[in-house]
Amino acid sequence: MKKILFLHGFFATGSCPMARALKEAFEGTAVVLTPDLPLHPKEALKEIRSIIDREQPDLLLGNSCGSFLAQMLAPVVGIPALLGNPYFMMTEFLKERIGEHEYKAPRRDGNQRLVIDEALIEEFAELETVQFDNCNPYYKDRVWGLFGEQDTLAHFSPLFLEHYNQAFHFPGGHTPTEQEVKTWYAPLAQKMLMEFSANF
Repeated sequence: MKKILFLHGFFATGSCPMARALKEAFEGTAVVLTPDLPLHPKEALKEIRSIIDREQPDLLLGNSCGSFLAQMLAPVVGIPALLGNPYFMMTEFLKERIGEHEYKAPRRDGNQRLVIDEALIEEFAELETVQFDNCNPYYKDRVWGLFGEQDTLAHFSPLFLEHYNQAFHFPGGHTPTEQEVKTWYAPLAQKMLMEFSANF
């Protein structure tokens, strides 16, 4: 059975509504892995690499910050990726939200608290400068973008199209509803699973 590795957004977790909707949409046809990702992006990238080595997924599917991470990894690990509302400039998002916050869904380790500070912003800033370094012609058609027309947070469709060819739009916001996940995300993910194979 094919495997999809879902990378959630910044305030989300592996048990968020989007993760649940993906599992429901692919029940019986594909395994959807929905880990809780570490807050710090370098740690998150390391964790994702180790999951990929262990599970060998066929597709990366990210949303928002998860798409930022998926885009950097896809050409390196040889796995196609679907980027939902990719947030390529996470520093802009974080600078306006310095302080203590809570995750929007339960985490498996029970920790619901997160802190946005200068060190975290600096770490994202470092990655932003190199995020497209591994883009290559082979991946121009193997990384797809899905953009919500009502997204008021991330507006990175033009930047995405500087590097990749396949951009799609759906009539939703930054965080898709469970129904939007099933109507837009799942069919595109299914199409990618049929068209491409991971290069392990």
